[in-house]
Order: sequence, then structure tokens, then C-alpha cells
Amino acid sequence: MSSLTHFDAQGQAHMVDVGGKAATRRVAVATGRIEMRPETLEIIEAGTAKKGDVLGVARIAGIQAAKKTSDLIPLCHPLALTRVAIEFLVEKAVGGHAAVACTATVETVGPTGVEMEALTAVQVALLTIYDMCKAVDRGMTITGVRLLEKQGGKSGHYVAA
Repeated sequence: MSSLTHFDAQGQAHMVDVGGKAATRRVAVATGRIEMRPETLEIIEAGTAKKGDVLGVARIAGIQAAKKTSDLIPLCHPLALTRVAIEFLVEKAVGGHAAVACTATVETVGPTGVEMEALTAVQVALLTIYDMCKAVDRGMTITGVRLLEKQGGKSGHYVAA
């Protein structure tokens, strides 16, 4: 396993110098889900949530979060993103819970990857669903947030098992 790159030789946190790295196409895909009561999912699907179009607002929140990742994660580089796509998959009740799965795909052409942007987009999109629906279901659970795939850069292509 390689050493952690966000620490210098003295063990101090630092922002990795990517100035000498080649600009290449970088893509990252992350996923996660929010579990809820079936009645909550019905409200989302019917578009009757008091705060409005839950998935539409969550999509915009995820896109905005990807763009703001470097403001939230201290050692992330600010990136010029070329694409952010947020997709939702409604999962009907199985075993008493329903869910909404979120997948974020983020792309750039640059010297560093976009994994953190994809992961941040998923988390904020799911948190937005929670925020918009908490009045009817405070027991929602965000789970399974993880990187599915990343392409580009020296470390190559990664696909989660």
C-alpha cells in the first residue's frame, strides 16, 4: 500500500502538488442510498412534499456540492468540472423500507481526480432528500455511500468489487 499523500516528510498535512502532473480526462462515479418508510417514498413520487420537487432539488444540490467540494474538504484542489450528472433510482418497499439510490458521475480534464467531488455530490443530494422529507420521516437512513469507479491518472482505472 502506498503512503498517504496529504502528509509531508515531517508528518504535516499539506495540499498535494499536482503542478507537474499531466492533464488527463478524469471520471468518478459514486453511489449511496437513503432508506425511508414506504409512505415517505409515495410523497416523493407524488410530488406532494411541502418543500416541493424533492428529487429535482436534490439533483441541483448534488451538482452544486460537486462544484463546492474544495470549499468543504480542506485539502481538495478547486477543479474546473466538465460534467456532473446526478441520477436517482426509486426502490419500492422491500422488507418494510423503501429507498432512493443516488449515483453521481463527475468529470474533468486536469491533473487530479474527481472522486471527492462524486462522493460529496451523493452525500449532499441524499442529505437534501432528508431535509425535504424530515417533517414526515425523521427515521430515514443514509447508507452505502462509496466510490464505484474512477478513470484517469497515474493509478489507472478502478472499479469497485
